[in-house]
Amino acid sequence: MRKYVITGLLVWLPLAVTVWVLLWIVGVLDGVFAALLAAAQAVLPVSVGPMLEQLGRIPGLGVLLTLAGMFLTGLFVANMFGQWWLRQWDRILSNIPIVKSIYTSVKQVSDTLFSSSGNAFREAVLVQYPRHGSWTIAFVTGRPGGEVAEHLHPQDYLSLYVPTTPNPTSGFFLMVPRADVLPLKMSVDEALKYIISMGVVAPPALVDSQARRLVELPPTAGAEPGQRE
Repeated sequence: MRKYVITGLLVWLPLAVTVWVLLWIVGVLDGVFAALLAAAQAVLPVSVGPMLEQLGRIPGLGVLLTLAGMFLTGLFVANMFGQWWLRQWDRILSNIPIVKSIYTSVKQVSDTLFSSSGNAFREAVLVQYPRHGSWTIAFVTGRPGGEVAEHLHPQDYLSLYVPTTPNPTSGFFLMVPRADVLPLKMSVDEALKYIISMGVVAPPALVDSQARRLVELPPTAGAEPGQRE
């Protein structure tokens, strides 16, 4: 009986957590939409109040309007005129005390993670950490830059993010020699599942040798054949 209960729990738990997260996101967006409606009621004439209250009672309307707003914003900044306004907006927020620290940090992280031209979290690799002979999965985030590149040659080193288990949102940033990194054929999603499950959910072995690598490694990269085993 205990075995069947646990099996049923494993079936329903992922679905329940997924529904809970989606409902939480919908609730947050509806709350933001309700706050905007309240601000509009304070500014617009009283005759418009009943119509705004009816809009606030429609479930999920905040999500739809948020998605529409993000789509229109992306459409606006995709041209030269929108890019100019975006630069002015960044310049204003970057000159406000306290706000500039938060805004600049979040913008740098989001641009790195979601940029279509970057290499962040697009390749999973194996690296020896925290000691020699102990291997873990890491994600390539690029090459050393800025002042660090003056001491570590970007062509010889890689910047890696080593996530912790089972929470991959925290981890360690390492800059290691390219020769000490073993590229993996598994996708980033498969690597994340492997990390979150603490090695229980292993991705299937790939036979295709033509796996996509965003950061090309030299033919001699990685450990010796004996270490690969």
